[in-house]
Amino acid sequence: MEKKILYSSVVVLMLFPVAGIAEETAEKKMKTLDEVVVTATKTEETRQNIPNSVILYDQYDIEDVPAISIGELMANDPGIDWRTQGDSGGAAQTIHIRGMSGEATQVFINGVNINSPSLGLAEVGRLPLNNIANIEVVKGSGSLLYGTGAMGGTVSIFTKRPTRDIVDLKVEGGVGTEQTFHLGFENGLFFSNTMGYFLTASYDETDGFRSNSDLDHKDVSLNLVLDTGDKLDLSLYGQYLDRDFGRPGVKPPDGTEAFYIGDVAVYDSESASLLDRGGDKDGLLVLTANSKLNDMLNITVLADITSMENYNYLRYVNSFSFPATLPGAESWTTNTVYEIEGNMDIAFSDRGDLLLGAEYIQYDWENESVNLDGSGQRFEDSRTIIDADLHSTGIYGELQYQLFSPIRALAGLRYEDNSEFGNETLPRFGIVATPWQNTALKLSSGKHFAAPTPNDLFWPDDGFSKGNPDLLPETGWHSDITWEQSLKDDRIFFSASYFHWTIDDKIQWEPDSNGIYSPVNLRSFTGDGFEAGAKFKLMANLQLGLDYTYIDAVEESRAYTVMDYGWPPDFPANFEYDWVERRAAYTPQHLFKGALTYFTDFGLTLSAVARYTGDRVTYRTETDGFYPNTKTVAYDMDSYWTFDMKLVQQIKDHVFITLLGTNLFDEEYDTYLDSFTDYNTYATTVEGYPGAGRSVFVKLAYAY
Repeated sequence: MEKKILYSSVVVLMLFPVAGIAEETAEKKMKTLDEVVVTATKTEETRQNIPNSVILYDQYDIEDVPAISIGELMANDPGIDWRTQGDSGGAAQTIHIRGMSGEATQVFINGVNINSPSLGLAEVGRLPLNNIANIEVVKGSGSLLYGTGAMGGTVSIFTKRPTRDIVDLKVEGGVGTEQTFHLGFENGLFFSNTMGYFLTASYDETDGFRSNSDLDHKDVSLNLVLDTGDKLDLSLYGQYLDRDFGRPGVKPPDGTEAFYIGDVAVYDSESASLLDRGGDKDGLLVLTANSKLNDMLNITVLADITSMENYNYLRYVNSFSFPATLPGAESWTTNTVYEIEGNMDIAFSDRGDLLLGAEYIQYDWENESVNLDGSGQRFEDSRTIIDADLHSTGIYGELQYQLFSPIRALAGLRYEDNSEFGNETLPRFGIVATPWQNTALKLSSGKHFAAPTPNDLFWPDDGFSKGNPDLLPETGWHSDITWEQSLKDDRIFFSASYFHWTIDDKIQWEPDSNGIYSPVNLRSFTGDGFEAGAKFKLMANLQLGLDYTYIDAVEESRAYTVMDYGWPPDFPANFEYDWVERRAAYTPQHLFKGALTYFTDFGLTLSAVARYTGDRVTYRTETDGFYPNTKTVAYDMDSYWTFDMKLVQQIKDHVFITLLGTNLFDEEYDTYLDSFTDYNTYATTVEGYPGAGRSVFVKLAYAY
């Protein structure tokens, strides 16, 4: 049925009568060395003059690429590994750069870090696409300018602003498979010579692919602008989102029968959990002021407040009681972040400029939890609330100077003082050579660090896990060499990079001497690799993109041979292990993306994307014969291909019909693995979080 819907819709769109629509499609933009990048240096520089490897997404990319999330938009671009926690509507989505963990990618909205302080991760699946103007991905160490966590790189999202003499208005609605619904609204304008606004709102819901994989999502954003030109540009941006979603867990093995306790369904053949739920309530308010006082001095000030509340509802089977019961827990984790930052860019000559800046960040963390009894009722006597505060101050300077034609150098230093672990000094160096007008050769190297998260430091001792206030920050270096080339009057753009990175004192949760899981500093985590991307303007209305990434990431971890939890204090726990170097878990060595975009003078745009993700491996500690002997078992996860397609047909001047199909060949693959116990048989197996299957979505929009 889904295939019939897809093919019929394609035919209808191809034959739809339209006329006189050729202006925008004739100007689809190719990537060049002249594109402006802000994130890499916190100043406006052309791509050719920055030492980092970057990926830029403009409005054409966001509108044309077959994607419904930021992660899907970026997936398999050079150095980018997009991962999801399965196929549910609320599945966590994270960006991994060059084989590093998700915590090593810092995501910003209008200069504000939106990574969860509790987890260190940015969950990009919750961010709507309809309020985004453009995105900059800067690969390599970003700790000089952005502090903790920016080890793999940064993703900077810039939201839409009003345009003078133009009224922006867009209303859209769509439906799709899995009972998916979408509503969106955008409106922006200048209501005086200097003041304007841009407002967006969206609503999304879906039943998801499996039981308990539903999502209900609402968001709104408003950008108020006062723009007097170079003298003052003032922006007050706020956004809020509210999400409620199911957590279905892994997919049980084929043949699993539904399991009940009383009249409560616990799991079925599709989902390991029919009861677990989650939710998010996130708010952001940021005031940004920029003033170019004269040709030499530009000042920027940013002040923001971010609030993130995460809700978790968990139930599990207690098979030791008779009859079996369903105890559990509820928890609310709230992070409130206050930040103020200022910098000034001093153009002291026509050959160089100096950026000086400072920032202060205050983190307030609170965790509230309550146990649930066997019937799911709150056990109020168990309710606990813990909170903690920490802060960090950063001072940085960055010098860019044209040594001589064609060599440009960058050098910078950051001093970071953290209330928990002390201070770090972070240098960064870069060189750009432009021997010819359309050629750039780049070298970049920088030290990075990642502070322990509040969860790592302060998690309460619940008998199973606890935080570790004595953790050290992760530190290391990230270096790369990049060649960027534009050919044939910018009809061909090519970029290739070799990268190498190291991480020392990597933080990982492991059982301590009492069998309690707690974060510890392990040894090393290293990676080498190669990435390349090419864009071709084959004809005036046909563009081709080819991207490839090779990653060789190696982690040094503990391989446990004995895990004896004992019975403290009479019988102490005993854990024995060997240090081993092994291929990094869940990290594909090969990533490929091929993208084709075709647009016509009668308003039709067709985009097709094929992606290949190589095989992955993960590790589990399992019993070796008899307790307490253990061994490490490696689980291989197969490679897979996906194919997505998007058609957008413009009708007259203001109406657009969009048809989006993802994973059109319904490829089956897993994103992560976990254990599952079938209480019908008491068999425990390792199962997967399935990736999203085929979906088809149709949208109608009116844009003025």
